[in-house]
Amino acid sequence: MFSTRVAAFMRTRNIHYGWVVAITTFLTMLATAGAMGSAGVMIQPLEQEFGWSTADISSAMAVRLVLFGLLGPFAAAFMNHYGVRNVVVFALGLITFGLVGSLFMTELWQLMLFWGVVLGIGTGMTALVLGATVATRWFSERRGLVVGLMTASNATGQLVFLPLLASMTEAYGWRTALVFVVTIIAGAMLLVLALMRDYPADIGLPVYGERTVVPAPARSTKLATMLLSPLVALRDASASPVFWVLFFTFFVCGLSTNGLIQTHWISICGDFGIVAVAAAGMLAIVGLFDFVGTIMAGWLSDRYDNRWLLFWFYSLRGLSLIYLSLSGFGLYELSIFAVFYGLDWVATVPPTVKLAAERFGREKAGLTFGWVFAGHQIGAATAAFGAGALRTDYDTYMPALQIAGVMCLLAALSVMLLSRPRPAMQPA
Repeated sequence: MFSTRVAAFMRTRNIHYGWVVAITTFLTMLATAGAMGSAGVMIQPLEQEFGWSTADISSAMAVRLVLFGLLGPFAAAFMNHYGVRNVVVFALGLITFGLVGSLFMTELWQLMLFWGVVLGIGTGMTALVLGATVATRWFSERRGLVVGLMTASNATGQLVFLPLLASMTEAYGWRTALVFVVTIIAGAMLLVLALMRDYPADIGLPVYGERTVVPAPARSTKLATMLLSPLVALRDASASPVFWVLFFTFFVCGLSTNGLIQTHWISICGDFGIVAVAAAGMLAIVGLFDFVGTIMAGWLSDRYDNRWLLFWFYSLRGLSLIYLSLSGFGLYELSIFAVFYGLDWVATVPPTVKLAAERFGREKAGLTFGWVFAGHQIGAATAAFGAGALRTDYDTYMPALQIAGVMCLLAALSVMLLSRPRPAMQPA
């Protein structure tokens, strides 16, 4: 395999192949983020072309976000059974199918099928669970930093793609913008085929930061066992209060980011006379600050108490959302919001992954975080539908912003219910 030759080349230069796998995962998640982020620029064009209401379109987006989250734990099980490389290639193919199919849709049920179901399943297999799985399998040291990089690629990609997609939609139509996303996804698929490997042991390497090569765990040959493993992991994890605190806080994380700002930002700004391209540009600034903030959060999570990190991250995010709802959406006010909210966009992910790994161990961390991430996307779906419904009924998004801000403050307080993490049964 090409990856074997690359690994041998890097070994002669004393560079661990885990960094190649991490970069490949980073770029893959960046590409699939384009598929997720494109939803934000589609609401207004779909309303204009087909006459669908914001609530109708938001319903399909909510289905996508729910499936995006619920696939997380099962995606981790699929990766354990079939291998990361095979699952990611299948997922990228599914995303391509959904995007191409949506080019020809004319009915609302087709939007629900392609954007809700197909894209929800495909992107759910390449979500943050992929990054968490790669980080825990390949890295013992620098794991927080790697998780930060993965998270930044997923979140920042969704935001940074928006100005380009908005410009293409305005100039050439939304279908042309989706063709561009399909091209990016195809490139990511080729990269995964060439460079992705499942475990360090596959190429005779120890986990980064360790000295001993640990053989890859045996894969179950029973499909039923594989499908039940996420449910077993949920049963075991749900006995711990730590799991429910992480689940609730991540519910709020999704509610206050993907579901609200990412999905509705362009429409929120449109209510104040800000055109789509300018709104997307502001969200791209949020994304750039998020890239810095999330990587810094990963660095901090390797060094400081992750409970206190989460407390401050959720507190500052909540205050920034409440501030936005009262700001009047002037350029100066939006700039302040973009900086503070951007630094905190998904800075909560590295500390959450670290707490899950410390409490539940390396092998269970992927499945357990998958269920925690399901909470994230249920929260995102709640905000995607709820904010759209509030906008339809009250002609304003401001109550949705204020509710999300208060929920963030409650999440910050709930984190302090956690005691210091106990040593994991397996090294994390």
